[in-house]
Amino acid sequence: MDAIRAWPTYLGLPLEEIRRRAAEAVAAFATCTVCPRNCRVDRLHGETAVCRSGRWARVASAFPHFGEEDCLRGRRGSGTIFFSWCNLRCVFCQNFDVSQEGVGAEARPERLAAMMLELQARGCHNINLVTPEHVVPQILEALPLAIEGGLRLPLVYNTGAYDGLESLRALAGIVDIYMPDFKVWDPALALRYLRARDYPEVARAAFREMHRQVGDLVLGADGLARRGLLVRHLVMPGGIAGTREIMRFLAEELSRDTYVNLMDQYYPAGRVSRERFPEINRRITDEEFDVALGAARAAGLHRFDPPRRLARLAAL
Repeated sequence: MDAIRAWPTYLGLPLEEIRRRAAEAVAAFATCTVCPRNCRVDRLHGETAVCRSGRWARVASAFPHFGEEDCLRGRRGSGTIFFSWCNLRCVFCQNFDVSQEGVGAEARPERLAAMMLELQARGCHNINLVTPEHVVPQILEALPLAIEGGLRLPLVYNTGAYDGLESLRALAGIVDIYMPDFKVWDPALALRYLRARDYPEVARAAFREMHRQVGDLVLGADGLARRGLLVRHLVMPGGIAGTREIMRFLAEELSRDTYVNLMDQYYPAGRVSRERFPEINRRITDEEFDVALGAARAAGLHRFDPPRRLARLAAL
């Protein structure tokens, strides 16, 4: 079967090819370079560094999620698997207990595959892998087991975009929908808020690779996402995220048909307080969100989630 025409995409690959990629990725744990941190610790033998993860993935929760984008949740929900820990240190993280405190339990490949199949049995439209940047090898290990068990749902790679290119290339022909969040544009602010000065450069490279693999988002007749890139961007107080520059990058270096979810739900969370990071210790205003929408339109973007956001754009 042609990998381009197969759907889900991974059905176009022999299981042995997926197993080969998994084995190569796991072997790299010996001096880990799975993500851009390049910590080079021996995760095979339990050493940990920035992501605090060793040999096995840790999962905080797995459930049908009805709060995702319209084209993912549909009527029966997106089958979301939240991985614990993270390779970023976002001070404003709204899932701080999961990403930076590691709430959850170890899930070896057999358990991870079982979670995918359980979500499929519950009627979910897709398998939504949240914060997967540091556990790509474990996902690749579990996938053949899930496929043998009858998995036939598309995979969504739901990432903060601090991804290693080798990890992304290992997912070519496997992931159907990439859903990265472009967080901030300025390196100095990336250091302040994410603890990763190189984040903007890494994210741009990751976006290019994801788009190269899957192209613009394609929706089925039922309105559900089938394949492609779906971009998230959280609008921040005072425009500190660099929304204008990010929207211009998407339109000019990827495609004006890029499907974008500009998110207005920022609130102070994680380590943000009046004493620490006071400049982002508030929600955004309606005016700030309208400026972000205007920046997206000015860049030439025209596909938004939710679709009703187009009406708001037309009113600007």
